[in-house]
Amino acid sequence: MKTTLSDISHGQYSVRPVVAVAAAQDSFVLSALRRASDRGLCRALLIGDEREIRAVSSRDGIDLAGMEILDCPEKPDCCKLAVQLVREKRAQAVMKGFVGTATMLREVVNAEHGLRESVLISYVSVFELPGFDRLVYLTDPAINMYPDLAAKRHIIENAVKVANLLGNDLPVVGCLCAIETVNPKMPCTVEAAELVRMNRAGEIQNCAVSGPLALDNCLFREAALHKGIKDPNAGKADVLLAPQIETGNALYKSFVFVAGASCAGVVVGASAPVILTSRADSAETKLNSIALAMRIAYERMN
Repeated sequence: MKTTLSDISHGQYSVRPVVAVAAAQDSFVLSALRRASDRGLCRALLIGDEREIRAVSSRDGIDLAGMEILDCPEKPDCCKLAVQLVREKRAQAVMKGFVGTATMLREVVNAEHGLRESVLISYVSVFELPGFDRLVYLTDPAINMYPDLAAKRHIIENAVKVANLLGNDLPVVGCLCAIETVNPKMPCTVEAAELVRMNRAGEIQNCAVSGPLALDNCLFREAALHKGIKDPNAGKADVLLAPQIETGNALYKSFVFVAGASCAGVVVGASAPVILTSRADSAETKLNSIALAMRIAYERMN
């Protein structure tokens, strides 16, 4: 039985992970945390200007019961404190509130007091696409702009860990390109072929890498067969590896706004999951993203 985003967002834990929220004075974030807390997904530790947090709560009718507040007026200090609490194991995840993404990530990757664990952090989106019988993962639509071969390997490994955690023991990774053949004038096709070789040599594990493949040949078996592609995993991709950020970002927004997909997203590669929700994200996406991060955090706790 396949895992769904609904399964994740309704999961309850015997010991709920704590999420440290940097600059928590944001109505959308507080609303999502209230829902997540009520479902037994997490405990929220709100870091920010306490007067503003309570003013937002009062104005928008958001109950803060069960949420601890740490007064911290300056937003950069909020990010630093959130990361520190994870390092001290007082929290198991970090969430961005009313603060810039760059400010948040700067503390996460700080060489001295950050949360860097793997060589590279990356963003993994998880989608329930209409008409699909499986979750589809997309990476990286948000952080790594123009990854080289080495970076793509780590991006794949980060996404595969998330897929494995959600019950897909051997996800198929499709290396997205504009064409299905290797063309020296298109570096992404050359890199796709090398990633396939690395996977077959055991250098990239716990997945099956295919490529280069266009989007139709990644997701639809009939399209791959029609084009005579011999790879048995063509058309069966669970994870879509974007060649660069423009492709990943456009595809993310196409899935959400055009196809109406349900979505969750999390930054992985750090020693704790990082939630970077945007005001443009729906309430459902915010809740799903918290739930996904809590699933990762809970597994790390046990």
